[in-house]
Amino acid sequence: MTRVPAPLLALAAIVSVQLGAAIAKTRFDEVGSVGAATLRLVIGAVVLALVVRPRVRHWTRAQWTGAVALGVALGGMNVFIYIAFASIPIGVAVTIEFLGPLTLSLVHTRRWRDALWAALALVGVVLLGVGPSAVTSVSGIVFAVLAAGCWAGYIVMNRHVGQAIPGVDGLAVSMLVAMLVALPFGVREAVRGVSADPSLLLVFGAVAVLSSVLPYALEMLALRRMPTRVFGVLQSTGPAIAALAGLVVLAEGLSAQEVAALACVTAASVGVTLSARRRRA
Repeated sequence: MTRVPAPLLALAAIVSVQLGAAIAKTRFDEVGSVGAATLRLVIGAVVLALVVRPRVRHWTRAQWTGAVALGVALGGMNVFIYIAFASIPIGVAVTIEFLGPLTLSLVHTRRWRDALWAALALVGVVLLGVGPSAVTSVSGIVFAVLAAGCWAGYIVMNRHVGQAIPGVDGLAVSMLVAMLVALPFGVREAVRGVSADPSLLLVFGAVAVLSSVLPYALEMLALRRMPTRVFGVLQSTGPAIAALAGLVVLAEGLSAQEVAALACVTAASVGVTLSARRRRA
């Protein structure tokens, strides 16, 4: 892995996440969208807990509160975005979801240049709001927006938990909490689907690895050898890669209007990332 360029590792992580989402969607007819999210979270949480074996005996109330809040945000993000996937193309859903971290970045800015990026993102939102997907499935757009809000909360709490809890113990506990968030809503569909076809456990085991375990490892390796500014710019390609995964795996095409919206949000995200890094420098 040390011979692989760090940007390629970061891009591989993004591709892995979106490929996992597209593969999961191919099984929605068997387990439902929430059942798929539940299976992914259960398998991912159990694997991570067994590998990490978090030591929680001496945790403070503040540490537990942070880990639980992070888990709630993580669970909501996964469940809401999978529900959105069920009714709108993955590329559109991920573009809307990306507005969560983008808005979070813009909230703390005071420069006129950042206002231009915000305006560009707003253009993307408007294009999506009057696009074909919004017309055919308002609920899909709404759930993608809810996922965006959860992603913003996840970023805030992840930073807090990372500072309060050493290592990845906090993430392991948060994954278990996220699993518990999803279980009441998706366990029935998940059990029914797996009972009818036990091979689904293998499918969603692969999805859990592609969407959680592998990207985390690749991102960790990449960040050791590349500036966070470059990493942030590469992360901004997420909507485009999601659209490509939807096209290749699910034959989900996007209209010209939706492609334009995707480009606006991606460009705004890249601009905000570069602007923030310059400001910190």
